[in-house]
Amino acid sequence: MEKQFRRDQWKMLFVTMFCYLFFYTGRHNFGWAARGIATELGISFQQVGWISFAMLMGYAIGQLINGNLADRWSPKMMIVTGGGFSILCNLSISFANSYIAILVLWTLNGYFQSMAWGSGGKLIANWWNSSERGKAFGFYTMAAGSSSVLTFFMALILVQQEQSWRTLFRYPILFLAFALLIFLLVAYSSPVKKGYANQDEEVSPQKQNNWKKSYQQVFQNRNFMIASFAIGFQSMARYGLIFWVPIHFLGNNYKDSAGNMWLTLLIPIGMALGAVSFGYISDLLFNKNRSKSIATGMITSSFIAILIYCIPIHNHLLIGVLMFISGFVVYGPQANFWTLCPDLLGTKLVGTGIGVMNMFAYVFAAIGEPLFGKLIDYTGNTANIFLFVALICAICATIISFVKTNNPIINCNE
Repeated sequence: MEKQFRRDQWKMLFVTMFCYLFFYTGRHNFGWAARGIATELGISFQQVGWISFAMLMGYAIGQLINGNLADRWSPKMMIVTGGGFSILCNLSISFANSYIAILVLWTLNGYFQSMAWGSGGKLIANWWNSSERGKAFGFYTMAAGSSSVLTFFMALILVQQEQSWRTLFRYPILFLAFALLIFLLVAYSSPVKKGYANQDEEVSPQKQNNWKKSYQQVFQNRNFMIASFAIGFQSMARYGLIFWVPIHFLGNNYKDSAGNMWLTLLIPIGMALGAVSFGYISDLLFNKNRSKSIATGMITSSFIAILIYCIPIHNHLLIGVLMFISGFVVYGPQANFWTLCPDLLGTKLVGTGIGVMNMFAYVFAAIGEPLFGKLIDYTGNTANIFLFVALICAICATIISFVKTNNPIINCNE
């Protein structure tokens, strides 16, 4: 029975990773379509930034709501429902012809996309105990980083084939539809659903807090709230790279910067490897001290961003290496942030905690989007993106240093 449970642990982790691997095909495709949308609709980059802002705010609001729902409803069905509606929003955008239509649909898409991350975290926390959670969440976060790689790769191919920006909202999401089907057939929300006895760290329905009590416990946890502010700046830096760096390397011609374009793929590759690596880094090098691990990554990110700003764009080899390192150290620490949720709150509140933390992440990222756009419009120099990223990373490192973590909590109120 123990061997079978171990196999099912990994099976649930991998099928959740597989599903989330394709979620960004319905979200990170926008950065590649941005220049085409701006050209066709005749709008400024600041207006494009407001579209991205709207999506991220939809995602943030959704996180606040859906994280708590994942603690009460089926995480599995939350993921499938959100993914299905996201596909519909993407398809609708591919036929839209107005700024307002795209703005509204992309906002709704943000909300539906938010139904997946916290739900997946809840499912994983149900299957993995605190001693191995750093590893499990590292793999889960790696799936998100790998999803960016996959989306960037698909977008690069479509752009090089001189496809319309509309195809970026049609073809990639076909893979998401397939992944959702596999997840629906294979995944179980908890060991109990698979027929195993109730695990020590899993909370029975009778002991479940009401929604108000859950939010109250989360927002009253000082260390958790400091960490939530810190992830806000980390997420702002991350989206500065994911959304605006493609515009920097595409140059003034939407379809004619092949050499530079492929450099951008190194960012999400670095992010994917950084995610799984920081799970081990925090456990082995920092003795499970997530705060020190995060601060180290973000300080390094700040220095790397300054180096990228100083180096000419035509130096492909050096820029490529720095892009990879930048992705690695900007996104990698996020795996440590998610592990802080069960560490600080316990498994009973992990869905709510991830939802609240991710809300902060995306509210801050949303605020950053029009600021990045305004910076480009005002200065006329897309390289200034990296100076802004450097500042943001330094702020994140400072804030997270105030978080104090003790022994992981197994369950609140016990």
